[in-house]
Amino acid sequence: MTEVPALADTSPQPRQRILSLLAQMTLEEKLAQIVGFWEKDDGDAVAPLQGDFGEPPTLANFSRHGLGHLTRAYGTKPVDADERARWLWEFQRGLVTNTRLGIPAIVHEECLTGLSVWKAATFPTPLAWGASFNPGLVEEMAAAIGESMRALGVHQGLAPVLDVIRDPRWGRVDECIAEDPYLVGTVGTSYVQGLQSQGVHATLKHFVGYSNSRAGRNFAPVHAGPREVADVLLPPFEMAVLDGKARSIMHSYAEIDGVPVAADPTLLTGTLREQWGFDGTLVSDYFGVAFLQLLHHIAADLGEAAVQALTAGVDIELPTGDAYAAPLAEAVRAGRIDEAYVDRAVLRVLQEKLDLGLLDAKFEEEPPTGVDLDSPRHRALARKLAEESVVLLHNDGTLPLPAGRRLAVMGPNADRMGALFGCYSFVNHVLPQHPGIDPGIEAPTVLDALRDEFAQVTYTPACAVDDDDRSGFEAAVAAATSADVAVLVMGDHAGLFGRGTVGEGCDRDDLELPGVQRELVEAVLATGTPTVLVLITGRPYAVDWAMQRCAAVVQAFFPGEEGSAAVAGVLAGTVNPSGRLPVSIPRSAGAQPYSYLHVALGEGDEVTNLSSTPAAPFGFGLSYTTYAYDELSAPEQVPTDGYLPVVVRVTNTGSIPGDDVVQLYGRDLAGSVTRPVAQLLGYQRVHLRPGQSKTIRFVVPTTRLAFTDRSYRRVVEPGAVDLWVGTSADRQTQVRTELVGPVHPIDAESPRWTRTELAA
Repeated sequence: MTEVPALADTSPQPRQRILSLLAQMTLEEKLAQIVGFWEKDDGDAVAPLQGDFGEPPTLANFSRHGLGHLTRAYGTKPVDADERARWLWEFQRGLVTNTRLGIPAIVHEECLTGLSVWKAATFPTPLAWGASFNPGLVEEMAAAIGESMRALGVHQGLAPVLDVIRDPRWGRVDECIAEDPYLVGTVGTSYVQGLQSQGVHATLKHFVGYSNSRAGRNFAPVHAGPREVADVLLPPFEMAVLDGKARSIMHSYAEIDGVPVAADPTLLTGTLREQWGFDGTLVSDYFGVAFLQLLHHIAADLGEAAVQALTAGVDIELPTGDAYAAPLAEAVRAGRIDEAYVDRAVLRVLQEKLDLGLLDAKFEEEPPTGVDLDSPRHRALARKLAEESVVLLHNDGTLPLPAGRRLAVMGPNADRMGALFGCYSFVNHVLPQHPGIDPGIEAPTVLDALRDEFAQVTYTPACAVDDDDRSGFEAAVAAATSADVAVLVMGDHAGLFGRGTVGEGCDRDDLELPGVQRELVEAVLATGTPTVLVLITGRPYAVDWAMQRCAAVVQAFFPGEEGSAAVAGVLAGTVNPSGRLPVSIPRSAGAQPYSYLHVALGEGDEVTNLSSTPAAPFGFGLSYTTYAYDELSAPEQVPTDGYLPVVVRVTNTGSIPGDDVVQLYGRDLAGSVTRPVAQLLGYQRVHLRPGQSKTIRFVVPTTRLAFTDRSYRRVVEPGAVDLWVGTSADRQTQVRTELVGPVHPIDAESPRWTRTELAA
């Protein structure tokens, strides 16, 4: 038998306790600890290929030996929180009193845009977190989410998503933070720290490569070399593990160069545990173990799938025990896998339950009642994050709109509540399967918010998000002709598996606005009325034509329950826009996949007739004031194993206060392998009054310039580096420094990436 890697050391007393528990367990009791149970009804299809699996046994029968995880106790369907809490406490008491070892289950829920349960606050989608460039605010939001979860007896959240955006055609872009691994890592790590500060374990997903699928298709194969995986896709996870101390990780559905991640010990054990020292639990994405047989076809049956996944390092099968229950029991008894692998996973689960206080929980107290899941504090955080995430892409001076303007508001997202929310919001993830159920939260539409800001507003929907009905165009043209300004609120509808224009399983083969939305904009532009295009989307669309012809273009990435007020505030000028693009605005789908992290050969301007230059680059965003940078300085030389101090002064040169996002970029001018033409090294949001200046100091560990060399070692090489402040494509002020000394290898003890290394 293959030797099983040892469990990471814990302090003697807790280790002895969990070892003692393990020694008492039968095989069935062990397997019960490494599976979940999902009590779902017909029609509750919120996971891929969910209908391909038979219904599991009843919960009472399934959990008679104990249970590792209880899947989405609140979040599978609209249930009253008080009633469900009573049910949950009774179930947990049953595990304590009616099973031989009396160990409660870990309860997990989705929490990407807030706790995904009925009547809970819904925050902006992760793309909006990235657009805010404000990790501290994201940490506050996550702490508020964690507080609600812990109050309801939920122990683990299936967030954040740390996939780096590689192709905007991919449907799950709205779940991601950015196309830059450093921004993803810092913002994602802050989410982890906020959630875990409340005693709820975060789950990093999807480890790794999921977003790098061919042609931007969900579940498509990933063809990425080991250097791209190491230098672009892995760093956010590394940051969240080493800096954020994340306690759980979910493997991705991806197969990388023919090897499914769920069965890859090099990644799941070698990278995660041996290199990074991760000692938490690794859970499967829903049905991910069974997919080794059903989709990847590298296992002949569920027992073989279980053997491969468990051996590779997957500790817990979610959402149910299709492979890790009876099929794995048979494989152990037949000698196809050493029971020591089961023991390894069980010990990790028991350690997690010990850390969460579950080994001592009796659930004798009364369950919670009256938990406010959408408190004024939640809403204030949602409002602030929404305001900081709105990006002004173009403005000819029309914005902000004076109070007396007559507005003709139109478009499919102007008066639709669901337009504000991402795919993993409860409103769009679960409620579509329960028609007639009230959403349970207040979320004014953009039309509502504009009517609060302006006295003269007319409205016509004009078209739907994604069909070919043009019957509303005539009314829209008439409304625009009679107005001072036309405001077109366009974009996406988030959904699942083809039920939306963006979201899980909702990929696109072009990047035009869905349906006939562009035709509507063209018809309104033809009236000559100044036209403001407001995009509420979960991905960037190819709207360079609109940036050239509209009076203004405003981008909001699913801004959440308070998002409409943020958008209306930007139009009215009560909010000075300060969001910056976390992902480039493309010119065409044909130029995809694209990343601002491309190498020089990737620009292609002189060697091809197809330009990849984006309509607006990563980091771009306008304001109603102006900012200037000067006095940029850095040492002439810095050791390869040191820190790079950079100082720059920023001044608000306009007439109104505003927030700027000071962005520091670098370019390694000559490396042993080709290097990106730009790379984000640091950023800081700063508030400035008119005429005010502030000096921003960055302290950048040279490890941020590390890359994988020709021998596949991660190193920092000596050589010249350009530094600049501006955007990824706009060097407003720059200096040059040189890294000196020997090649510096990176290991788990090297200085990391945390945002705390930035100081004003």
